[in-house]
Amino acid sequence: MSVSTAAAAAAADACSTEMSVRAIAAHLKSNPSAKVIFMVGAGISTSCGIPDFRSPGTGLYHNLARLNLPYPEAVFDVDFFQSDPLPFYTLAKELYPGTFKPSKFHHLLRLFQDKNLLRRVYTQNIDTLERQAGVANDLIIEAHGSFAHCHCIGCGKIYPPQGFKSKLSEDPIRNFARCEVCNELIKPAIVFFGEDLPDSFSKTWSSDSEWLRGKLRTSEKHQQPLVIVVGTSLAVYPFASLPEEVPRKVKRVLCNLETVGDFKSNKRSTDLIVNQYSDAFAEQLVEELGWKKDLEKILKAQTAATENPTEQLLEVVHDLEKLSLDRPEHEAVDKKDKRPLHDNNNNHDNDGDGKEVDKSSTQNNGNA
Repeated sequence: MSVSTAAAAAAADACSTEMSVRAIAAHLKSNPSAKVIFMVGAGISTSCGIPDFRSPGTGLYHNLARLNLPYPEAVFDVDFFQSDPLPFYTLAKELYPGTFKPSKFHHLLRLFQDKNLLRRVYTQNIDTLERQAGVANDLIIEAHGSFAHCHCIGCGKIYPPQGFKSKLSEDPIRNFARCEVCNELIKPAIVFFGEDLPDSFSKTWSSDSEWLRGKLRTSEKHQQPLVIVVGTSLAVYPFASLPEEVPRKVKRVLCNLETVGDFKSNKRSTDLIVNQYSDAFAEQLVEELGWKKDLEKILKAQTAATENPTEQLLEVVHDLEKLSLDRPEHEAVDKKDKRPLHDNNNNHDNDGDGKEVDKSSTQNNGNA
């Protein structure tokens, strides 16, 4: 391909991406009461410094060669972990939550939540960055588990993550977290090869897919939902089946450097494709929606919280010192009239508890 031809192709891709982002914004503007379901993968965390799994030369599996594994995926194999837990511990030490900060796209998810437009986030990621960005736990389905909880691989006893995390601080790592009941190894509740996905995955998707079908049947205007898939190869089932199972009349969006999965093999006329990095997509979308200042406010608050915790605490203490326990009579409020400013449990659209769908398997056949 000549330089001029390549430049023309790049310009065409940029134009197509811009048109798709405008179409997404137009859909959201014309459906102001609609909610969005996001399905995300490792691509949304690469700008945070976390490598994805399969990119040649830079992916996580490529970089695991130094651990002397029989094959890269062995680091997420239960049998291999049982025989030699050190490689996973070495990897976990690098990936453990708190090491990385959320990206602009993670904060975009938070912004959709704050605007009461977020139905759910289905994530393949184990980094918990959606949580760190402030997305409510009940809106997140961690399809491949996360570091948030731990369990014994023998008897299944649940453990808090602190015990496992404390072992990671050893240098070199010599001791491994073991169950107080059966003395088997304890590991984070990350789905390894051959393990079943969490029950919440299929149950919640059953409810959400029924909710999508219900929205198509409703006579109410301005509520047509949207499904946005971002930063995933759609190579790992059953997660990859989610876009396939989206009702055909629901508009789907794919933001990825390459067109993949059902968007490639079974493209629908209403699909919108954005061949772009997730952070750039976030910037373009908030610009089109007029949310730029809202996103900047969230980013600024996140930066302040992570960089100046002591200063923030001093400001809070200073404000508390100025408060008076005596209230003027005209400001007295009767307890029965008090209402919480926010109730996250009631602000989300929980209608449409659906029937259980027939899914062939909820077993993971590969990590993100």
